[in-house]
Amino acid sequence: MGKNKKRPVYLNLLKIRLPVGGILSILHRATGAFLVLLLPFAIYLLDRSLQDPAAFAKISTRLMSLEGRIALLIMVWAFAQHFMSGMRHLLLDIGVGDSKATARLNAWLAFAATGFVVLLTGICLWNA
Repeated sequence: MGKNKKRPVYLNLLKIRLPVGGILSILHRATGAFLVLLLPFAIYLLDRSLQDPAAFAKISTRLMSLEGRIALLIMVWAFAQHFMSGMRHLLLDIGVGDSKATARLNAWLAFAATGFVVLLTGICLWNA
């Protein structure tokens, strides 16, 4: 193996320019991990809310506060991002949109669909 003088000494991850599909793929994994970590908390809240009407009212009040609405919006974003990315990956697995231009367009559409879902949820939470 010959020595390459231009070989980088270290890999600076901040200088790597990923394509939009790569960013979407990383976000798919990150949101999946976030949702898995969120699951015990969500199950706990569901369990508490089903115990009695007072506990349900208390949890509802907390979720309708500003902090609760922001937390709900973050959870909806994570779920929507994971879902849209997953649907894109499933379509790519069966050969739909696997050309370079179509894959790039599908990645942007997944981001746009996620943004639409978050915007719609934000409007519904604001009016609630």
